[in-house]
Amino acid sequence: MGRPRVAVMDADKQNCRAICALLEQANIPAASIPTLKVLADHLQKEPVAVLIIDLDSLPVDNTFFRSLKKKYPDLHIFCLSSRTHHPELEEAMGSHICASLAKPLNSEELFYWLKAIAEIAPEAKHEEP
Repeated sequence: MGRPRVAVMDADKQNCRAICALLEQANIPAASIPTLKVLADHLQKEPVAVLIIDLDSLPVDNTFFRSLKKKYPDLHIFCLSSRTHHPELEEAMGSHICASLAKPLNSEELFYWLKAIAEIAPEAKHEEP
Protein backbone atom coordinates (compact mmCIF):
# COMPACT_ATOMS: atom_id res chain seq x y z
CA MET A 1 0.00 0.00 0.00
CA GLY A 2 1.26 3.44 -0.86
CA ARG A 3 1.54 6.58 1.17
CA PRO A 4 -0.96 9.34 0.42
CA ARG A 5 0.39 12.54 -1.10
CA VAL A 6 -0.27 15.45 1.26
CA ALA A 7 -0.50 19.20 0.73
CA VAL A 8 -0.18 21.42 3.80
CA MET A 9 -1.78 24.85 3.59
CA ASP A 10 -0.80 27.27 6.34
CA ALA A 11 -0.06 31.00 6.16
CA ASP A 12 2.44 30.49 9.00
CA LYS A 13 5.47 29.37 6.98
CA GLN A 14 7.34 28.01 10.00
CA ASN A 15 4.40 25.87 11.09
CA CYS A 16 3.88 24.68 7.52
CA ARG A 17 7.54 23.67 7.19
CA ALA A 18 7.37 21.82 10.52
CA ILE A 19 4.35 19.77 9.43
CA CYS A 20 5.93 18.98 6.05
CA ALA A 21 9.16 17.93 7.79
CA LEU A 22 7.22 15.63 10.12
CA LEU A 23 5.49 14.01 7.15
CA GLU A 24 8.70 13.67 5.16
CA GLN A 25 10.44 12.00 8.13
CA ALA A 26 7.72 9.34 7.82
CA ASN A 27 8.36 9.10 4.05
CA ILE A 28 5.05 10.75 3.22
CA PRO A 29 5.31 13.11 0.24
CA ALA A 30 4.30 16.61 1.37
CA ALA A 31 4.02 19.96 -0.35
CA SER A 32 3.90 23.34 1.36
CA ILE A 33 1.05 25.56 0.10
CA PRO A 34 1.20 29.19 1.32
CA THR A 35 -1.87 30.71 -0.41
CA LEU A 36 -5.22 29.84 -1.96
CA LYS A 37 -3.87 30.70 -5.43
CA VAL A 38 -0.94 28.32 -5.02
CA LEU A 39 -3.37 25.63 -3.82
CA ALA A 40 -5.46 25.86 -6.99
CA ASP A 41 -2.34 25.63 -9.17
CA HIS A 42 -0.89 22.75 -7.15
CA LEU A 43 -4.07 20.64 -7.18
CA GLN A 44 -4.33 20.97 -10.95
CA LYS A 45 -0.72 19.88 -11.49
CA GLU A 46 -0.10 17.32 -8.74
CA PRO A 47 -2.14 14.37 -7.50
CA VAL A 48 -3.00 14.99 -3.84
CA ALA A 49 -4.95 12.66 -1.55
CA VAL A 50 -4.97 14.78 1.62
CA LEU A 51 -5.08 18.52 2.24
CA ILE A 52 -4.20 19.75 5.74
CA ILE A 53 -5.44 23.31 6.17
CA ASP A 54 -4.83 25.61 9.14
CA LEU A 55 -8.13 27.30 9.99
CA ASP A 56 -6.40 29.79 12.29
CA SER A 57 -4.26 31.35 9.57
CA LEU A 58 -6.40 31.26 6.41
CA PRO A 59 -9.66 33.02 5.50
CA VAL A 60 -11.76 30.00 4.46
CA ASP A 61 -15.51 29.45 4.70
CA ASN A 62 -18.19 26.89 3.83
CA THR A 63 -18.19 28.05 0.20
CA PHE A 64 -14.45 27.41 -0.09
CA PHE A 65 -14.80 23.83 1.15
CA ARG A 66 -17.92 23.17 -0.94
CA SER A 67 -16.26 24.31 -4.16
CA LEU A 68 -13.02 22.46 -3.33
CA LYS A 69 -14.86 19.16 -2.80
CA LYS A 70 -16.99 19.72 -5.89
CA LYS A 71 -13.88 20.14 -8.02
CA TYR A 72 -11.83 17.45 -6.22
CA PRO A 73 -14.32 14.92 -4.79
CA ASP A 74 -11.60 12.41 -3.83
CA LEU A 75 -9.62 14.97 -1.81
CA HIS A 76 -9.60 14.27 1.93
CA ILE A 77 -9.53 17.47 3.97
CA PHE A 78 -8.03 17.69 7.46
CA CYS A 79 -8.33 20.93 9.41
CA LEU A 80 -5.93 22.15 12.04
CA SER A 81 -6.99 24.71 14.66
CA SER A 82 -6.42 25.95 18.17
CA ARG A 83 -10.20 26.37 18.54
CA THR A 84 -12.39 23.40 19.36
CA HIS A 85 -15.54 24.79 17.77
CA HIS A 86 -16.12 26.54 14.44
CA PRO A 87 -19.84 27.35 14.19
CA GLU A 88 -19.22 29.34 11.00
CA LEU A 89 -18.00 26.11 9.35
CA GLU A 90 -20.88 23.87 10.43
CA GLU A 91 -21.73 22.77 6.87
CA ALA A 92 -18.10 22.07 5.98
CA MET A 93 -17.47 20.15 9.20
CA GLY A 94 -20.49 17.95 8.55
CA SER A 95 -20.01 17.36 4.84
CA HIS A 96 -16.55 18.15 3.50
CA ILE A 97 -13.95 17.85 6.27
CA CYS A 98 -12.67 14.38 7.19
CA ALA A 99 -10.86 15.25 10.42
CA SER A 100 -10.30 18.18 12.74
CA LEU A 101 -6.91 18.16 14.40
CA ALA A 102 -6.03 20.24 17.44
CA LYS A 103 -3.03 22.50 17.84
CA PRO A 104 -0.41 21.69 18.81
CA LEU A 105 -0.53 18.87 16.27
CA ASN A 106 -0.44 15.38 17.74
CA SER A 107 1.67 13.36 15.29
CA GLU A 108 0.14 10.03 16.38
CA GLU A 109 -3.34 11.33 15.58
CA LEU A 110 -2.20 12.69 12.22
CA PHE A 111 -0.56 9.40 11.22
CA TYR A 112 -3.64 7.47 12.38
CA TRP A 113 -5.82 9.50 10.00
CA LEU A 114 -3.35 9.22 7.13
CA LYS A 115 -3.18 5.45 7.58
CA ALA A 116 -6.98 5.27 7.59
CA ILE A 117 -7.16 7.25 4.34
CA ALA A 118 -4.55 5.00 2.72
CA GLU A 119 -6.51 1.89 3.77
CA ILE A 120 -10.04 2.97 2.88
CA ALA A 121 -9.29 4.98 -0.23
CA PRO A 122 -7.36 2.77 -2.63
CA GLU A 123 -8.06 5.35 -5.33
CA ALA A 124 -6.28 7.99 -3.25
CA LYS A 125 -3.34 9.50 -5.05
CA HIS A 126 -0.24 8.06 -3.43
CA GLU A 127 3.35 7.11 -3.85
CA GLU A 128 4.60 3.58 -3.47
CA PRO A 129 6.92 3.05 -0.50
